[in-house]
Amino acid sequence: MNGAGQPLAYRRYRAPREDRSALIDPPLDQAPALAEANRHQRASAEYDFHGKSLAALAHQARQELVEQARQWTARYRPVPPPEATPGERLVLAGHQPHLFHPGVWFKNFALGRVAMGCGATAINLVIDSDTMKSPAVLVPTGSVDRPAVVPVPLDAPGPIIPYEERRVLDRGVFRTFSRRAAQALAPLVRAPMVCALWALVEGRLRDTDNLGQCLAESRHQWEAQWGLATLEVPQSRVCSLPAFAWFAAHLLAELPRFAPIHNAAVAEYRRIHRIRSTAHPVPDLAIEDPWIEAPFWVWTAQSPERRRLFVRVDQDRLTLSDRGPWEEVVPVPGGDIQPAAERILALGRQGIKLRSRALITTLWARLVLGDLFIHGIGGAKYDQVTDAIIARFFGVAPPAIMVISATLQLPIVRRQVRADDVRQVERRLRDLTWHPETALEWEAIADRPAAEALVAAKRRWIETPPAPDNARTRFREIRRINAALQVWLEPKRRALEARRAELVEALRAEAILGSREYAFCLYPAEALRQFYREVLGERL
Repeated sequence: MNGAGQPLAYRRYRAPREDRSALIDPPLDQAPALAEANRHQRASAEYDFHGKSLAALAHQARQELVEQARQWTARYRPVPPPEATPGERLVLAGHQPHLFHPGVWFKNFALGRVAMGCGATAINLVIDSDTMKSPAVLVPTGSVDRPAVVPVPLDAPGPIIPYEERRVLDRGVFRTFSRRAAQALAPLVRAPMVCALWALVEGRLRDTDNLGQCLAESRHQWEAQWGLATLEVPQSRVCSLPAFAWFAAHLLAELPRFAPIHNAAVAEYRRIHRIRSTAHPVPDLAIEDPWIEAPFWVWTAQSPERRRLFVRVDQDRLTLSDRGPWEEVVPVPGGDIQPAAERILALGRQGIKLRSRALITTLWARLVLGDLFIHGIGGAKYDQVTDAIIARFFGVAPPAIMVISATLQLPIVRRQVRADDVRQVERRLRDLTWHPETALEWEAIADRPAAEALVAAKRRWIETPPAPDNARTRFREIRRINAALQVWLEPKRRALEARRAELVEALRAEAILGSREYAFCLYPAEALRQFYREVLGERL
């Protein structure tokens, strides 16, 4: 239920199917109005964060965010002057620091375009609290007729830990990735941008051994070459700022109220979308009296595997635990969360990382930090749960978002095949079995009288109404005649079966070559630049 007691509306988002197509919902020209409406809504909201209004907390958090983003970005690329990036209006987006596909990268350029239209600062949040699932990148190889997909190692395998903690483990593997990826891709795509990008990656590797930073910062440097004046900052830095610590302390203190609302919203989403998995869109928060699971991860620099955070809420204190050896008491004397916020900041300085999970990351960005948040399709789907939480926990209408993505296939000249092409051949093969008389080529049949007699006999049986005393005989005779007619259809059947095999193989090749999921750096740079320019009307 939202603030007015009405159920929330859920929307379905789908990736564009056609090559060189984009999803921009709502259209770009509506972005300024959406951002202004979100600003007005936040300014008038009455929710109290333990002594701070939403407007006051947002003012503090936004100042901290802009300062941190400018400092972070200035480490590796020129930063636009403050007058060119006015901090009073913010447009945000975010993604993990891996080598994502061009539809995700398109969102970064759309972020810059939307910010220009709104007269706002554009900040991209690098979500480094997520884990690196695989140390390899999938690359298409082989021929157009017989393509394959191979995993090209980006680094040596390592523990599944957050990008914030993930170091480059094998510099030799990391440095040679572009050469190996380009070699695998060479039979299909000429001049992918990966080699030029990797010169920037190696430059960043001289300053940091953090794998995610090397990838994100070199990609951001490339964007600067194309004129994109955005700022970036890791989510880990956002979680280390005082305003976020205040927000986290508030949420932990209110966890007995928050967790049931969270779980009810997740259950509603599963019910509406008919999802049986308890892991999607996110798991429920465990409520095991007296412990309540919080929507945060916790880990330490010495043990960087993400662990769930549990909280025991008492009158004047919060006990934080990973339900393992780590436990920390955080004071909230008389309901005052300032000591708790200060303690959370101190824990961070001691190497104990408290990081927001997915829903809270975007909730904080949408409700507090930005005037407008740009989501991709996946984020927009799960963030419908965030809409419900914002409405039911904070009692305010969820801020509007934009949903932006694109589909761009690798520039490979290939045969266009659809699944329906295979289905048509299969229908013709079924007709040969069950309706052979419709496919006979009479001029090629040597014993035409025999064939005509069989067809006439089948027609008589079909015209004979089925009855209890003839049904079995009727069925068997029609089936026998169909089998007898096959002798004159064998060449046609062999041709259709060969055609089906050819189409199935072509369809398999199309699934590989027509995928939208390959890393953006496997594309020629100019192909990407032209597409982004066509859709966004930008000079890149």
